Parts: sequence; C-alpha cells; structure tokens
Amino acid sequence: MESLHKHIRIAMTIFAVLTAVTLAWTFGGAGSALAADFGSASRSVYVAHLHPVNSKVTGLQTSGEARFSIVGDHLTISLKARGLPPNIVHWQHFHGFADNRAASCPGTAADVNGDGIIDLIETEPAAGTTMVPFTDDPVAMDVAHGTYPKASAAGTYTYRQIVSLKDLTAAFAKASNDPALDLDRRVVFIHGVVDTSKLPATVASLGPIPASVTLPIACGRIERVNR
Repeated sequence: MESLHKHIRIAMTIFAVLTAVTLAWTFGGAGSALAADFGSASRSVYVAHLHPVNSKVTGLQTSGEARFSIVGDHLTISLKARGLPPNIVHWQHFHGFADNRAASCPGTAADVNGDGIIDLIETEPAAGTTMVPFTDDPVAMDVAHGTYPKASAAGTYTYRQIVSLKDLTAAFAKASNDPALDLDRRVVFIHGVVDTSKLPATVASLGPIPASVTLPIACGRIERVNR
C-alpha cells in the first residue's frame, strides 16, 4: 500500500510540473508574439525646431520643439516651448498651402509694411494659412475656440495629445479640401503676446481676433527624421 501511495505522489508531481511548463510556454509564447507584433509596427517621426519670431515685441527668445510620431493609426503630437510670454494662453498650429507647396518660416522680408513686426497676414506668402490647431481636441479643427496651452510663470509649457490619424486626416480633408496632412510640407507656429503690448495699428489679424492673440512668436519647419 505504501508503495502505491508513493507512485501516486510521484505521478501527481510529474503532472504538476508538466502543467506548469505547458502554461509557461503557452502564455510566454503568446506574450512574446504580442510584443513582437507591437514592436514590428512601423514608426514615422517628424520634428520642427522652433526659433523666435517678433522677439522685438516679446523681448524674449521663444524656442522649442514640436514632434509628430505616427505608429499605426496613432498620431502623437507633442510640443515643448520656452521663452514664452508668461501666464497667457498661446495658440499653436501647423500652417501650409492647400496646393501642397512646401511652407517655410517667414524672414525679415515678410514685413512688407515696414512696421518692424511680422503679423499673421504677412506670414501667408511664405507659410500659407492656419491648418490644424494643437488644442485639447485637434480633430475638432476648432481654430478659434479650442483650448490651447497656457504658459507657466516661467514662460514654458508642454503639450501632448494622441489622436487617430485616420480621423484627423478626414477632418483636415473636409476643412481644407486637402486629402493629406503632408507634415513635411508644413510649418509650426506659436502665437500670442500679452494684451498690453504696444502694437501699432498696422499689425493685422484675422477678423475680430486681437492681433496680440495671433501675433507669431516662434516658427519651425517640420521635417521627417526617420522612415
């Protein structure tokens, strides 16, 4: 009888070990397959290095980096900026041309009225028009009423949103009659100075929107950094 019990205990031990090995192989293999599948998704990255515009008005050297990372249907838009007029909201967008010409940041020659300031309207020959807003909901394409980031007391902010590439492309196509985002043909602008800034009447804006809101303070051309 004792010998029988011993054989039973040995058989049960062997069964437990085999079961554990089988489970480890099954789930470990599945996990590895999932990880491999996720890791195999291609990634496209675009970057814009932002440099100051209208520093004569701000008295600052606004700079930063905008980054666009695409994996599958996920587009991550992130932007870090510094040297901003503090404690105010800053509009931020990418600009470009509907005919897919490559946009560029305006130089000093863009100041066609000679007032020493490059206003939003004067950026258009080089940079095109406002296209996609970097708000809390870029897909909504609400340029005038979306929620934009606010600079800290130190004049910095960090922005990050993840959107569906398919949804943003569809919204963009509907709004601009352009079927493709074509990020590497666009430029990024940050806008906004304090409303007490002494801007001459020659500084133009869009409709009733104050020039202090739309005045460009940083710009960078978007470039693809990997394939």
